[in-house]
Amino acid sequence: MSRSLKRVIAALQAAGVETLPREIGQATTAQMAADLLNCHLDQIAKSIIFRGERSGKALLFVTAGGNQVAPDKAAALAGEPLGKADAALIRAQTGFAIGGVAPIGHLTPPRAWFDPRLCDFSEVWAAAGTPRHLFGLDPQELLRLSKAQPADFVVAREGLSA
Repeated sequence: MSRSLKRVIAALQAAGVETLPREIGQATTAQMAADLLNCHLDQIAKSIIFRGERSGKALLFVTAGGNQVAPDKAAALAGEPLGKADAALIRAQTGFAIGGVAPIGHLTPPRAWFDPRLCDFSEVWAAAGTPRHLFGLDPQELLRLSKAQPADFVVAREGLSA
């Protein structure tokens, strides 16, 4: 078992959450994960990491699977311009590799924001430290565990409100 997966399990257990990650196979997109879990695309909680241009720190945006982060809204929330976070920054600050970034269990917990769309479901699924493992839980519980702030930072989808 990978150290990253162990760290996520430990974070869940420490919080008293009784859920275990499920190995679903390699899912490289939110849609693939949703298909493997037989759930709605927006039940996949994506952990999107940006680099703060001034701070140099990793910033986390937990968003519903079908949503995209709006860079201007995200930068306004962060209070600084945002850039692409490279694999080295992500690994150093979160302890996770790209594709397996969990919203919890970070080596250095980043400032984080949470897409309210996730709260439209009774259960959401998030990466558990590897690209093959996800864990499911109530979105309010995920919000609490991630210590994220609910905020509007997504691109409005055509015909839907963001």
